[in-house]
Amino acid sequence: MFEIQESKLQGCLKLTPKTFIDRRGQFTKVFHEKAFMELGLETQFTEEYFSVSHQGVLRGMHFQTPPEDHIKLVYCTRGHVLDVVLDIRKDSPTYGQFDLFELNGESVSCVYIPKGFAHGFYTISEGSTMVYKVSTVHAPNNDEGILWNSFGMKWPDESPVISERDAGFTELSKFNSPF
Repeated sequence: MFEIQESKLQGCLKLTPKTFIDRRGQFTKVFHEKAFMELGLETQFTEEYFSVSHQGVLRGMHFQTPPEDHIKLVYCTRGHVLDVVLDIRKDSPTYGQFDLFELNGESVSCVYIPKGFAHGFYTISEGSTMVYKVSTVHAPNNDEGILWNSFGMKWPDESPVISERDAGFTELSKFNSPF
């Protein structure tokens, strides 16, 4: 059902579902409970939302702290993004390391992001739509992030369009991880 690509970050996976294309267009099943269970992945998602971004927009690096930390399944339904996952688990051998995934609306590959990781993306194309499935409800008091340019990632743009909130996140070197 899925082509699986393991990340260098333990537990983080790129899942590429089968896509059916014919003269009408495209059909893709991005989530299947039994297939996820067989892979040992979370199957209980409590919220799903999407973001629409213009070219040059960077969103990230977001996560929720315990006890409201969550697993994410993210995918791009329109456009092309550079998706980034950062390990912020203090006892992990890959703490402070990141991995990159190119996501787009044609392949509809998904990135499965376990608890203890920060997530963000940069829109390469004219625009993008990203969908997020999460295992806990959004909790504003537990919603945090790592400063986008503080962990060694070479983004395609040194001056991306970012929110004030994202610009004010803590640098990785000053972050005290609760994970």
